[in-house]
Amino acid sequence: MIRKIIIGQNPKDALAYVVGNPAGNDGVIVAIELDERTFMKYGRKDYTIYIQNQEGTSAWKEVVGMPVVIENDCKF
Repeated sequence: MIRKIIIGQNPKDALAYVVGNPAGNDGVIVAIELDERTFMKYGRKDYTIYIQNQEGTSAWKEVVGMPVVIENDCKF
């Protein structure tokens, strides 16, 4: 399970999205997922960031063809 994604060439100056952080007008990031269909078809790692608000859960942002650093949720 992905906990955090950092998007950009230089992680120091990049955007970061973390599960549990606020997003959009009234949403909270609830999941970050690898687009497995794109990976299987093209070998490219694209990601979708999902938020939850009063209307429910929906895709909020897509990361397509960008360099990323992934931090997994490692609960021991």
